[in-house]
Amino acid sequence: MLTTTMAEPPRIVRRPPPAAAAVAVLACAALLLRRTHPRLTVTMATGSTAVLGALGPSHGYEFGSTLTGPVMAALASLAWRTDGRTAARCSAAAAAVLLATSVLWSPGEPQLRPDQVGLAAVTLLPAAVADALRSRRDYVTAVEARAEMAEHTREEEARRRVGAERMRIARELHDVVAHHITLAHAQAATADYLLATRPDAAAEVTGSLTATLTAALGELKATVGLLREHDDPAGSTEPAPGLAQLSDLLASFESVGLTVTLTREGEARPLSPGVGLTAYRITQEALTNVSKHALTTTAAVHLHYTADRLTLTVTDDGPAPAFPPSRGVAGYGYGYGLIGMRERAHAVGGHLHAHPRGGAGFEVRAELPTRTAPGPPPTALRDAP
Repeated sequence: MLTTTMAEPPRIVRRPPPAAAAVAVLACAALLLRRTHPRLTVTMATGSTAVLGALGPSHGYEFGSTLTGPVMAALASLAWRTDGRTAARCSAAAAAVLLATSVLWSPGEPQLRPDQVGLAAVTLLPAAVADALRSRRDYVTAVEARAEMAEHTREEEARRRVGAERMRIARELHDVVAHHITLAHAQAATADYLLATRPDAAAEVTGSLTATLTAALGELKATVGLLREHDDPAGSTEPAPGLAQLSDLLASFESVGLTVTLTREGEARPLSPGVGLTAYRITQEALTNVSKHALTTTAAVHLHYTADRLTLTVTDDGPAPAFPPSRGVAGYGYGYGLIGMRERAHAVGGHLHAHPRGGAGFEVRAELPTRTAPGPPPTALRDAP
C-alpha cells in the first residue's frame, strides 16, 4: 500500500510579527544618522537586517533582497562620504554578515545556495556605484583646484614680471638722468665761471652742454619708449649700449674735467647683450658718483678678462669718505646708485662690491659672467647709445 505525503504549502504572513517589525523600524531609523555617523549607520542597519534574517524561518518569511534595503542605502551613503578603502572594508563586512545569516538560518539544513550569493552581490552594488561617483566628484574637484592654483600662479608671475620690469626701467631712468644731468650741471657751472673772463672757452663749453642735453633727451626717449606697445612702429631700434661705446662714455666725463684712465688685462671676449649693457651702466653710474661726490679729477677703469668672467673695477683717489653710522655707504650719496648696480649685476648672474679704499678713494668692483647666467633671460632694455 502506497502512502502519499503532501508537502506543506508555504505559509503566507499577512501581518509581520511585532518583533520583526520593531527590528525593521530600527534598521530604517538608523539611516537618519547616515550624514553624521555613516559607520554607525552601517553597523546598525547590518545588525538589524541580520536579526530579521535569523527571525525569518520561525516567523514564516524569507530572507531576501527586500529586507536588505537599509543596508544598501547605508553602504551607499558611507561610500559617498568616506574614502574608498573604508567603504570597501565596511561593504565586505556587511556582505559577509548577511551571507552568513542567510546560510546559517536558512529553512532546513544550513547550505549555500546561488540566490544567497546573489543577495550578497546585490548588497554590494549600491556601494560600488556610490564609490565611483565619489571618485569622479573628487577628481573634478582636484581638477578645478589645480586650474584655480594655475590661474593664481599665472597672476602672481605676471605681477612679479611687471614689478621686475618697473625696477629695470627705474634703474635705466636713474642711470640716464644721474649721468647726463651731472654732466650738464658741471658744464653749466664751468660756462658760468668762464663767461666773464674767457667768453670763447665758455662758448665751447656751452656747445658741449647742448650735446649733453641732446644725448640725455635721446636716452630718456628710448627708455620711456619701453612703455609703448611692442608693435609700435615708432619704437627705438637702436642697439643697447655696451663696452664698445665705453670710449665715448669716458670722453663725456673728460669734457667736465674728470680724467679717466682705462686699462685692460687679458684677452677681450665677446659679451652677451645683457652683460655688455650691465658693464656699461655700472661704469656710467660709478663714474657719475665719482664726479658728484669724490672731490677728485681723476678716476680709473680696469677691465680684467678671464676664461668665463669679466671683472670691472672703477676707482678714484679722492679723500676718504666718512660714512654716517646710521646710513653707511648711502650717506656718501651712493644710495640708489649702488642698489641699482647690485641689481644689475645679480640679474646677469654676477656680483658687485663697493667699499672705501684703504686711506683714500672709493672702489666699485663688479664680477660678471661673459655670458648671461642659464635660465629665462630677463627682458632686455633697449637703450640709445
